[in-house]
Amino acid sequence: MTGIAVCSGTVSSIKSLWETRIKKTIQDLQKQQDLKAGVGRVRHNWEDRIILAKLKEKVVTAEGRVILRIEKEEWKTLPQVLVHFPQLMEWHLHRIGLQTIPRFVSSFENLIVLDLSRNAITEIPKEIGKLTKLRELLVSYNRVQSVPGELGYCQNLEKLELAGNRDLDQLPAEISHLKKLYHLDLSLNQFTEIPESVVSLPALEWLDMGGNRLQSLPHDIHRMEKLHTMWLQRNELEFLPDNICYMPSLDTLVLSNNKLQDIPSMMEDMNNLRFVNFRDNPLTYEVKLSAAPTKSEDDEDDDREMFGRDFMRLYCQEARKRVHAMLNSHSIKPPGSNYTSELNVTLKALDESAPSQ
Repeated sequence: MTGIAVCSGTVSSIKSLWETRIKKTIQDLQKQQDLKAGVGRVRHNWEDRIILAKLKEKVVTAEGRVILRIEKEEWKTLPQVLVHFPQLMEWHLHRIGLQTIPRFVSSFENLIVLDLSRNAITEIPKEIGKLTKLRELLVSYNRVQSVPGELGYCQNLEKLELAGNRDLDQLPAEISHLKKLYHLDLSLNQFTEIPESVVSLPALEWLDMGGNRLQSLPHDIHRMEKLHTMWLQRNELEFLPDNICYMPSLDTLVLSNNKLQDIPSMMEDMNNLRFVNFRDNPLTYEVKLSAAPTKSEDDEDDDREMFGRDFMRLYCQEARKRVHAMLNSHSIKPPGSNYTSELNVTLKALDESAPSQ
């Protein structure tokens, strides 16, 4: 019995010893982990401090505005520590390889200008809608494929630039909620039509949709009452709607490099149209202006004017003259002043007067 007791006591001692060692080992491991975590926190804090110091160098004040300006550096993502600068009113981040707009952008309630042109951004986050003071959003020459409807909450937005975003081909209906938007650049994208949300913008004055794949313009384009400048060069337009003649503010219209075959004759009476360009279109009639007595110093401007306002008026006159001649030769009374409609009537009349086979 005594031997058994001794053996039992020895086992208990060994067990207790191992439990103590295991407990100590666990405590040592925990201390090592805590130490590593502490070192990690210290290192992280130091990294944050370094980044903060670097960002602080990029913050400037101009005309009472606090601006973050970074160009031609490597910043694929923006660090969370940026929220330590809530007073920022403008971001100007160009050619830095930025791939995403951080969702914490919503923390910058004072942001007025967000200029992220010429980066690699693929998405505009929904949080953009929380920037209610934003006036300018410039995201041209990125890789944006869609625009969130939440952008419609940016009620103070005045300028929106989305040029050169490869696959962008539509805008959300909520864009029409931007009652103060007067400048819109959608050039060099894949739009096949002017979105209804754009036509409905009440304050729009300047629109660039050059370099898209527009095939036609909306019939109710005259609803854009304040639009004074419209760039539509390098598209696939084959005709212009007659209602383009009723755009009261339009004074600059660029239509070069399209597939236009005719010009609505009523455009001749658009006295507000200061500059227009029909260069490089397969128009039905060949019209040439009389050569100027003296050559201008700016040959390029002269070349553009050869397809400009005077050209347009002369073309409309020539087209009307030819249509009337065709109608008279078939003893058909001209139905009105718009030769586009007259052509349709002429073709119908000629078809009716053709001998039946």
